[in-house]
Amino acid sequence: MRFSFLPIIVLMMPILEIAGFIIVGKAIGLWLTLALVLFTSFLGLLILRLGGIGMVRNLQDAGRTGAQPADELVNGAMRVVAGILLFIPGFITDILGLLLLSPTVRRFFWKAFGPRVVVAGSFRQSGQQSGPQPGDFSGFRNDPGHAGNSKVVDLDEEEFHREEPKGSPWSRKPDDRDLPKP
Repeated sequence: MRFSFLPIIVLMMPILEIAGFIIVGKAIGLWLTLALVLFTSFLGLLILRLGGIGMVRNLQDAGRTGAQPADELVNGAMRVVAGILLFIPGFITDILGLLLLSPTVRRFFWKAFGPRVVVAGSFRQSGQQSGPQPGDFSGFRNDPGHAGNSKVVDLDEEEFHREEPKGSPWSRKPDDRDLPKP
């Protein structure tokens, strides 16, 4: 059984952030500490907004040119994580967020964690991904030849009917017994 430090780090994070607030507060004062926390939160929101728009634009450009969008996707995702870390109040998360904004650090993280990423999917011999292709609506055919693969059950009107629920006060129609007496 492998031991992981991740749960310990996650549980210790609030304590470390509080210690960071105390240390920075003693060094620069209460008001500057609060201003710094608000500034980094605003910076995180700005990075999230601009980073998301930039990532979508870069993915569209990569799709138009036929390039692999993996690098743009990973860089964009790391920028989004950096924005989230900057938005969270605390100096340790701010330091991690600022580090993730650096392209050098992002490349280092991708080289360290990239080999652990598994892309699931099946591929054909020609290298194209199998499955539905653009314009292929074979999964939606109502063909008798594809009846074995179909998940649709076609019933006629006489084969399908609902019985009235018995004993439910919500399903019966009001009659004289249900009306209030004057």
